[in-house]
Parts: sequence; C-alpha cells; structure tokens
Amino acid sequence: MERYLRNKKLISQEEQERLAQMKVVILGCGGLGGYIIEMLSRIGVGRLTLVDFDTFDESNLNRQLLSTEENLGRAKAREAQMRVKLINSLVEVEVLEERVSEENMDRIIEGAMVVVDALDSIPLKKQVEESCTRMKVPMVHGAIGGWIAQVAVVRPGEFLLEKLYGDTDAGVEAEMGNPSFTPALAASIQAGEVIKLLLNKGDSLKGEVLYIDLENNSFSTLKLL
Repeated sequence: MERYLRNKKLISQEEQERLAQMKVVILGCGGLGGYIIEMLSRIGVGRLTLVDFDTFDESNLNRQLLSTEENLGRAKAREAQMRVKLINSLVEVEVLEERVSEENMDRIIEGAMVVVDALDSIPLKKQVEESCTRMKVPMVHGAIGGWIAQVAVVRPGEFLLEKLYGDTDAGVEAEMGNPSFTPALAASIQAGEVIKLLLNKGDSLKGEVLYIDLENNSFSTLKLL
C-alpha cells in the first residue's frame, strides 16, 4: 500500500501484514500515551486498545499531543480514538474509559501481544508488571521527569520495576516537571521497542533501564538483571 511505502526499507511486506494483525494495549492516553498512539497507528499496528478514565484539562496543553484548546473537558481515550481514525482508518480501536486497577488489569491486558505503560503512578506501574507476568505478556515501560527520559522492556517474571522503584511511590515527574519534549522522546523509544517486540527484530532492551538526560546529553543504562 502507498500508505506504508516509507516503511519498506525497515519493515518487509510480510512484517507489515503481521503488524496489521497485532494487538497492543496502551495504558494512558496523556503525555506518553498520545505520542505512542500516534506512532503505532501511523506505522500500521492493526489493533489498539486505549485505556484512560481521565479528561483533558488546561494543564495538559503544554505537552500532550492530543490535547487542544477545543477538546478540554473531553475524554482522553475517546479523543485518542478520533485521532487514530483521522490518521489510519484501517486500525481497529477499542476504547476503555476506566481507571486501571488491580481488579480489572488482567481483563484489560488479555489478548495483547504487548502492553505499553504510559501511566503516571508507580504503584499502578508495578501492578501492571505483575499482571503482565500472570498473562505472560511483555510490557514496555516509560517515565519522564524534567530533562530525563526512562524506558525499559519488562518480560514476564523479570519484575524490573519492583527492583527499580522498590517501596517508592513518588516519581521524578512531580519533582522535576514535565515539558513538551521529554515525553515525545520517551514515547518514541517506547514505540520502537514495541515494534521490535512485535516483529522480533533488532536488539530490544533486556534486563536494563535506559536513561537519557537531555540537559547533559548523556545516554546510560542501568542493569537490573
């Protein structure tokens, strides 16, 4: 298809067709989630489940791709669905306007090939990690704070986030702020890791957390396994 012509240098026709059959669950449609949804729908992931209970407010305008002055007060997941349909009508979109919790997590994740963590709560992130282990689904984690972007790929049973965060419930975002560019960076890396997992391509992150410090132009990894 002409739509995917520019993908062909890195994704074969067979792989493109495989992507069209894949299901990815994105938990959170805000700062990270909005960019991830945009990128996965453009590259041709065929089935997206978008999960978010929240609505857009004015504080989202500085960084959230899907937030506009016209959709303040509207449901983030529904607005994300509308955006996908404008980009790629071939993508099947499921919307779940509900708060992610320990009680509903397994149901939400069921059937996914990859789960994307775009949440802003550390306890919830760790609960997703536990659910992904039960459901045997890899999870692509992302977080940001100020100039710092953080990404990891968590395979079932690894519990990297438990090792990374321990008993900490507060992330660096609250302390360091949330500009427009860092979520876009973290989301881009997350989207790339999702595609690598779906197509079994390249060297995915393994047992480590990738840190990028844009203020000091440093890239580093922390080995957790």
